[in-house]
This record gives sequence, structure tokens and C-alpha cells, in this order.
Amino acid sequence: MFLVALAFVGCTNTEEQLRRRAAELCQYIPDHQLNPQSRNFLTADFYAVLDTMFNHLPEFEAMDHEWLYYFVTGNGGSMADYEVLGVKQTDGTHAVATIRVRQVWEDGSFDPNTDVEEHQLFMEKVDGQWLISDFDGHKADCQRHIAISHKEQAMRNAVGLYLVSVIGSNYLQGELCVPQLTIVHSDALDADTCRVWGDFRVFWYNLSGDTLKTVSGGNHAGCFTLLQKNGRFEVLNFDQTVDGAGNVASAKRIFGQYFDQFQNCQSNADMRVAVRTQQLAYYVKQHGLPVRFYQDYGWPAKPLTEL
Repeated sequence: MFLVALAFVGCTNTEEQLRRRAAELCQYIPDHQLNPQSRNFLTADFYAVLDTMFNHLPEFEAMDHEWLYYFVTGNGGSMADYEVLGVKQTDGTHAVATIRVRQVWEDGSFDPNTDVEEHQLFMEKVDGQWLISDFDGHKADCQRHIAISHKEQAMRNAVGLYLVSVIGSNYLQGELCVPQLTIVHSDALDADTCRVWGDFRVFWYNLSGDTLKTVSGGNHAGCFTLLQKNGRFEVLNFDQTVDGAGNVASAKRIFGQYFDQFQNCQSNADMRVAVRTQQLAYYVKQHGLPVRFYQDYGWPAKPLTEL
């Protein structure tokens, strides 16, 4: 009987220790950004996945995959209030904590019907310390998104190279040629071939102080067919819309079921400016240029998006 009682007490103490540790770890769940201090409270592989996700992936399309950038409070300005409901240890080095998260507003209020959610906090014991190993399966979500992003970036690189080297060669040239891609849709024809529909633009610039001044440029909407070889893509064909009276008809033929999406992208001036400034800022950052503005002829200079 005494041994049974000791075993029960030991089990109870272990569960209570896990509950306290889970409550401590809740403060390091990613919420819109990855706290650098989280490195000491996440497993190395989970931190590496989140660091890639939050800090090292270029995002070009406004609002794409935004849900992956916050895990707890959503996109509304509330604060997370945590409560550990229970912890289940699945083996000697793994446990799962069920936590309740209240979306608390600045005045301390919350709606118990809509602002309270339950989540799963996965824990792993590493070198004697319990760390966060996953949260609601987001590790797998992020890994899938990273793989997709790397493939999309390879496709973008191929399309961008074509825009600069082939199409850009037909424009009045300056010091720098920078492509602009607004992708409407992409799909795979087979394991090695894919198509990319979008509104594609190319601009030549001269560098003047901290400003890129536009020399020439234009848009070339249509569909690229790409072939993948050893992780890289090359352009097999570019079917682009025609100018003049046949423009709409050619766009409907090329974009098909994605025509309305294309029209929305092409006609939204604010989105075009946002895409241009963001992608140009990324180009400037990648090439280490001392640039803060770009300027079209006859227009005031516009600031680049900070990355």
C-alpha cells in the first residue's frame, strides 16, 4: 500500500510539474512574430522551421498565407491569456498539453462564445528540459508552405530571368532591369512541367543617389509554361496577350477560368503599386543597394517598402 501511495504521489507531482512547465512555455508560442528568446524554449528543429517561415521567406502577394504568421491571437489586436487545462504524457520524452486561450481586449473584456479556443501544445524532453516541439500541427503546415514557397521562388526566378533577358532587351536600357510578377494562378501539367498565369512587368532604372529613376518599362500579361530540371525551371513558352483591339479576347483565351482574377489584378492600381514597391524593395535588399525611393518620369518619388 505504501509503495502504491508513493507511485501515485510521484505521478501527481510529475503531472503538476508538466502543467507548470506548459504554462511557462505558453509565453513562447509564436504570436504574429517569432520571439528570438523562444530559441531556448523550442526544440531546435521546430525553431528552425519557424525561423525560416517567419524571417527568411519572401512574400510577394498581399495577404497570402497570412494565417501562418500568427498562431494564437489572430489578426485583431487582442492579447492572449493562457490556461493549461491538462497535460498527457505519451512516453518518457513526449507530452501534449491542452490549453485554453482567451482573446482579451485592451479593456480586459472577451466574448466567451467567440474569443475562447482550445489548442494543443506538444512538448518534448531534450537534455532534461521540456520544450515546445509543435503547436496544433503548425510545424507540418509550415514545412508544406516552405516547400511550396521554394518551388514558387524557383518558378519566379525563371520567369524573372526571361522578363529581364528576353523581353527587357527590347526596351530602352538603363543600369538595372527589374521584373515585377503578379501571379494569378499556377498549376502542374505533370511532374516536371507547370504553367504560371499572371500580370508580368519589366522596368529599367538608373540609380541616382538613393533613388531608382525609371528609364522604360511595360506590362506583358499571359501564361508561362516552365520545365523543371534539377530543382530549377526554364521557360518553354510564353503565351502573352496581344495589344490593341484583340487584347480582351486574347486575355480570355489565355486566362480562361482565371480571367476575372486577372482583371481584378490588372485593374487595381493600388495593388500594382504595392506589389511593385515590395518586390523592388526585395530586389534592393538582395543586391545591397543604397536605395530608399523609386521615381517614374513626371511623378514624385515613392518610398520603398521596408523589409
